[in-house]
Amino acid sequence: MTALEDIYSQRILELAANTTRNLRLTHPDATATAHSKLCGSTITLDVKMTGDVISDYGQSVKACLLGQSSAAVVAAHAVGSTASEVRAAGQQMRKMLKENGAPPTGKWQDLAALEPVRDVKGRHASTLLVFDALEKAISEIEAKRAVASAAE
Repeated sequence: MTALEDIYSQRILELAANTTRNLRLTHPDATATAHSKLCGSTITLDVKMTGDVISDYGQSVKACLLGQSSAAVVAAHAVGSTASEVRAAGQQMRKMLKENGAPPTGKWQDLAALEPVRDVKGRHASTLLVFDALEKAISEIEAKRAVASAAE
């Protein structure tokens, strides 16, 4: 069993304290919100994409420390990431928490600080909120583009 001090580590505190991109975008390509019914955490984010690459990102995070930490890592690396990179990182996070998988690596390696959350199932949703919202926003942009292409 993971102790609370393992979950709320100094690294988690540092990640949450150093979050960026806490301003909403004025003209996003998509906006998405994810909410955890269990803890009440909510993340709303705005995304602009150029092709398959996130070109701008903004967020409003009203979440617990775990949600803030994962949102901070995503905010630091979203711009310049492709849709497939974001989806792969989200999939790795889900596997890490729910299937005892390895933590994300590369530019997403700071998410490994959230590995102790694996043992606290009630905190998985808040930790994954940012990925739920970002994947929803990307899918919305892709759907709009598909409709526009079909209309041409």
